[in-house]
Amino acid sequence: MITVAKVAREVVEKAGVDIEKLLELLIKNASAELTTYYYYTILRFNLIGLEGEGIKEIAETARVEDRNHFEALVPRIYELGGKLPRNMNDFHDISACSPAYLPEDPTDIRAMLQVLVDAERCAVRGYTEICNLTAGKDHRTYDLSQAILNEEIEHESWFSEFLGEGPSGHFLRRGDTSPFVSKFLR
Repeated sequence: MITVAKVAREVVEKAGVDIEKLLELLIKNASAELTTYYYYTILRFNLIGLEGEGIKEIAETARVEDRNHFEALVPRIYELGGKLPRNMNDFHDISACSPAYLPEDPTDIRAMLQVLVDAERCAVRGYTEICNLTAGKDHRTYDLSQAILNEEIEHESWFSEFLGEGPSGHFLRRGDTSPFVSKFLR
């Protein structure tokens, strides 16, 4: 196996992290981010009318940030000796989260919001698991996963508010996407 950052992998393994489990989680979550980016593109185009237009900007922010999450995860996967599947269909099918398909009735904004919030809740669970696995052991992966987790929690809260589940205290970002993850995109 060829690894880009041999010492990084060695240190993570010595700290007691099951590196193969970690790589599996990172790859599955990277798949979830890229596939969610794709499905959110379709969802966003179908957010029309009075109700849909109010959600479109938030869905677009979440969509762009999910792409950023994918871009931030991939270098860490390769640093630890992992790699993405060669075939895009295989990559899609190992996603940590179910596909965020457009509802059968694309005019049902409530159904669309449910798809969006369910995708975000899956992401929150996935990054919480990675944070729990790497806390105090793999500082770089933990920091990256925690940054993504912060953004996913905000995404969930935005869609949850539209479903009437209560106030979250989170506000839509203006012109600044991925405030937590941006440091990993340099």
